[in-house]
Amino acid sequence: MSRADSGRVGVSAGSETRSPWLMLAMATAGFALNFWAWALLSPLGPLFRTENTLGRLSESDVALLVAVPVIVGSLGRIPVGALTDRFGGRVMFPLVSSATIIPILFVGFVGLESFTGMLIGGFFLGIGGTTFAVGVPFVNAWFPPERRGLAIGVFGAGMGGTAISALTTVKLYSNIGHRVPFLLTAVALAVYAVVAWLVLRDAPGRKAPDGSLVARLVATAKLPISWQACILYAVAFGGYVAFSVYLPSYLKTAYDLSAADAANRMAGFVAVAVLMRPIGGWLSDRFGPVPVLASCYAVVVVGAAVAATTPLLEYVGTVAFLSMAAALGGGSGATFALVARVTDPARVGGVTGLVGAAGGLGGFVPPLIMGYVYGRTDSYGIGLMLLSVTAALTLLLTVTVVRRTANQRTGKEHSTSEESA
Repeated sequence: MSRADSGRVGVSAGSETRSPWLMLAMATAGFALNFWAWALLSPLGPLFRTENTLGRLSESDVALLVAVPVIVGSLGRIPVGALTDRFGGRVMFPLVSSATIIPILFVGFVGLESFTGMLIGGFFLGIGGTTFAVGVPFVNAWFPPERRGLAIGVFGAGMGGTAISALTTVKLYSNIGHRVPFLLTAVALAVYAVVAWLVLRDAPGRKAPDGSLVARLVATAKLPISWQACILYAVAFGGYVAFSVYLPSYLKTAYDLSAADAANRMAGFVAVAVLMRPIGGWLSDRFGPVPVLASCYAVVVVGAAVAATTPLLEYVGTVAFLSMAAALGGGSGATFALVARVTDPARVGGVTGLVGAAGGLGGFVPPLIMGYVYGRTDSYGIGLMLLSVTAALTLLLTVTVVRRTANQRTGKEHSTSEESA
């Protein structure tokens, strides 16, 4: 076996005959299904508080319940991203999808009996949130550099799985049976795991990185793009996650909406963000990630400041929230267009794990802050103003430090191409 052949790891028979777009479609479907499972508890938060099915829950209890899967799914992306670099998405997609089925069934058939049971089930439900760190390196390897922004943006649209949850969970739970949404999600993931194992293939020529898992994680964490993209994604995707898990409770409390109406409006927020994610990647391919990121954070600065005043929802409030949805979705797509452009392909999984974790953690903190502040002030304005200030600081980081990092990488690539010529 030649050295070149020995370096090819995880390339299954038939890789060369697989279409990159088929692989992208399968990865996006898996991401959406796992995110559907990951977000099952969020739409039910308001019901748990009003129906007292888990006892008398405070606003902080509900915030904790819906946030636990977020933090576990976020931190889990760090090792899962590194494992994807090692074993490939063809192994990791079916593995993670299958593992997520267990906590889903636990929540549906055991956890609904107590708040403690829901916390335990929600903890392990976070496994579904790690699929993001599987899909980005998998998709990245299948596409050339000039198309990676769009491809990863399309994959990122799988975060629309939270919209599926928002539109279906409350209706199924209330009208058909409490266990139905969990059973349906488990069956969907089981089917996907089998199909993924049969259809998915890792990109031809994929190479497993050298060194131990810990050594690779440490080396990845030292890259400038790692911590910079972590901050960018913590605000962009973290803001999206925070709204997707907390918006139903916020709308119900601040605007006195019903649980179903609040969930439907949250689904609209998610839909806009999902549609903008591939557009953000596409725009980054054309104009560069930094200008796109800067524009997105500027919109969030204004939108969050307006929303902090609790304007009329039918007019100004709706525009403010949907504008933020578009900006957060576009910024999320642009962040990974930046990662794909600046990072060595062999390290994309590791960087994705760290950045994805930061994004999830960015979504974990705001609901807790919002619930804590509201419990003591009866106002959400402070929390939304904090988001505006954070977005402003991130905008400053983008146009200074991040721009310099992107330009340095572009300069190196230009010098290398000239030397090759």
